[in-house]
Amino acid sequence: MNQKPLFIRNASQLVTLEGSSEVPLTGEKMEQLHIIEGGSVWLEDGVIQFVGKDVEVEKAYKNRLDEAEIIDASGKLVTPGLVDPHTHLVHAGSRENEFNMRLQGASYMEIMNNGGGIHSTTSATRKADHQTLFDESKKRLDQFLTHGVTTVEAKSGYGLTLEDEMKQLEVAGQLHENHQIDIVRTFMGAHAVPAEYKENPEAFVDYVINEMIPEVARRELAEFNDVFCERGVFTPEQSKRILEAGVEHGLPAKIHADEIEPYEGAELAASVGAVSAEHLLKASDKGIKMLAEKGVIAVLLPGTAFFLMAESANGRKMIDAGVPVALSTDCNPGSSPTVSMPLIMNLGCLKMGMTPAEVLSAATINAAHAINRGKEIGSLEKGKKADVTIFDVPNYMGLQYRYGVNHVETVIKEGSVVAHKGRLV
Repeated sequence: MNQKPLFIRNASQLVTLEGSSEVPLTGEKMEQLHIIEGGSVWLEDGVIQFVGKDVEVEKAYKNRLDEAEIIDASGKLVTPGLVDPHTHLVHAGSRENEFNMRLQGASYMEIMNNGGGIHSTTSATRKADHQTLFDESKKRLDQFLTHGVTTVEAKSGYGLTLEDEMKQLEVAGQLHENHQIDIVRTFMGAHAVPAEYKENPEAFVDYVINEMIPEVARRELAEFNDVFCERGVFTPEQSKRILEAGVEHGLPAKIHADEIEPYEGAELAASVGAVSAEHLLKASDKGIKMLAEKGVIAVLLPGTAFFLMAESANGRKMIDAGVPVALSTDCNPGSSPTVSMPLIMNLGCLKMGMTPAEVLSAATINAAHAINRGKEIGSLEKGKKADVTIFDVPNYMGLQYRYGVNHVETVIKEGSVVAHKGRLV
């Protein structure tokens, strides 16, 4: 890399989250942000080189200050770049008509069972070519960036044929190569039973296991394998078979669990050793205990519950039980059409009983661990990627106090400024 070193100076608060790279934070450790007041960081060659008090960094680089681009962070909050570990980034079409239907009393599953929901987006995504999917998804990524996000996970699941699932994953890969944001890909061919298999869902499960997963793995199109374990979608038994097939092909398990009703999804996640269990609005006490015992990360999606006008997952209970908790937008066209991780952190406090410190841990280092990136991103430590977000608030409490506002001032990706005051650079 040839860019100049970047010296971020004298932050009101520099949140480092140091010491959290090996395992996700749990319990009281989620409150331990390791803040440096008057903190500074030196970024060079895309990597964090030095973190400390301003006088310490200045002394270490006193002979090179003229080389660096300097950002004065006085009065501002500096954090690791935000990480979104659960999105359905690549898709076509929109479903605002369903929003109006829900406002008039229709449930998510009623809409889906009548041909809407995932089926509607599947139809639009199947019809869209690579370029259309790329262009629409890039717009969303640009918006993620201006909201402080530097890494996202992107699931497939709106193709439901091998060809169309691969199309989504290929587009996600192209975006990773051509956009500032890093993208981690998850295969989710088991997102729904497509209409053509409605009368024979077992045949579709076999198709996912015997044809989709092996080919996705062979082509190295994804890092994880996910399934929607929900009554009326995939049973726990079907979900287990799908997840175990993924593991056999080198794709660690993730699971959409206990979103609409209790369905032993959390228990399944623990039993198969999933990296994460996601949603968990209706997780049982037994399931929560098992997640804690196995160290499965709970990726909570308060924006989804908010948009569906449902009760949120009990983040407070999970943290108190020792479950490592991460947060995500669940960006998707039906149940959470948002790209705002700052808003998700607000909802974590206001709807799930989490503290301002906990939601920041959940949106950075724990989110990084949920996509197996804890050793690379999620904290400000020497040797990690130089992904940094600067907020125009003096302390981390202000992010949650002034809710619903995008306080992001500057976003830095691998040592380069990529967004400033709501605009891409």
